[in-house]
Amino acid sequence: MKLSCTKENLHQGLNVVSHLSARNANLPILNNVLLRADVGGLRLTATNLDLTVTCQVRGKVDQPGEYTLPARLFSDYVSLLPDERVDLDLLDSALAVVCGASKTKINGMSSGEFPLVPQITGGTKFMVPVAALETALSRTLFAVATSEARQVLTGVFMNFVGETKSLTVASTDSYRLGESVVSLKGDVMGERRVIIPARTMAELRRIIGVLKDGAEMPEELEVELTDNQVAFRYGSAELLSRTLDGVYPPYREIIPKSTKTEITVNKAAFIQAVKRTSLFSKVGLFDVRLEAKSGGKELQMSATDAGRGENLVVMNAEVTGEDNVVTLNYRYLLDGVSAMASEKITLKLIDGVNPCVVVPAEDGGQPYLYIVMPIRQ
Repeated sequence: MKLSCTKENLHQGLNVVSHLSARNANLPILNNVLLRADVGGLRLTATNLDLTVTCQVRGKVDQPGEYTLPARLFSDYVSLLPDERVDLDLLDSALAVVCGASKTKINGMSSGEFPLVPQITGGTKFMVPVAALETALSRTLFAVATSEARQVLTGVFMNFVGETKSLTVASTDSYRLGESVVSLKGDVMGERRVIIPARTMAELRRIIGVLKDGAEMPEELEVELTDNQVAFRYGSAELLSRTLDGVYPPYREIIPKSTKTEITVNKAAFIQAVKRTSLFSKVGLFDVRLEAKSGGKELQMSATDAGRGENLVVMNAEVTGEDNVVTLNYRYLLDGVSAMASEKITLKLIDGVNPCVVVPAEDGGQPYLYIVMPIRQ
């Protein structure tokens, strides 16, 4: 194997794939990145057996071949090279790396030990706007369950609907729920539902962040679904993953169809008020009490802790409907509100025991719904 490429392209490719490699004492090969040089350039591949990431790097290949190197070591070394051409030459048991005056040899392992990379073909394909999907993930990933008690809740629910040309992205851990809707372009056939592990979606979001600023990057990414696998293809990168078995709970059934009180407040002021009040919430309960008076122009927020004291914040708000009081977990509340881009947010209440719905006052063309279950006193 012998080839040349720019440091910038090689560094970006390693940024895409090397993050997936982790220390694995039982299978040391999983710590490595596979380098495969052929007529198409240099293809980098990393896997942890659940996820596989590949990235194509443009370069001049003088001699095809393949080899594996320690992913973190190779990535760290390349990041410190000058912005010049990088020459890679496979010797007997090491890869020679030459860039300007820098010369080194990195020991690796035979590519024959690297796991077989799965291929996903013949599935149902959808084209999804990258910016909208990135926004949807930023609004939902934090609400995924971390407990394995209900495995389907450890994934992100995606529902492709051809009739409305939309993709609904949702997640819940039973205590809060986030749902974001993405508009799709082109032909969208039928309806397809899938649950994808949160780790996969977090990795996809990271890859998008690495690549999206490139001048030649497309505005859409491709999603291909088979019975139990999914492939995400964006520019030169491809992410392959299994999907989760099971049926996602019918979460829309808990969304209130009507509410008794609506409170509209400035988002930035609300976040600051919640943070100040949270300093006096009960340890482990994280409770903040919200109280609104019908026809009033203010929202009261309070918390009391026997050891630290108490705090009351009164802030300007537009309140319509009945008097209402609800106690919420401030951490869950802040997660959802912070994900909203609008200047104002609206809280919709029924009472102190039913779900509290939080929405941006202006959705910017990408609807978002966030629900927090109240703390029952």
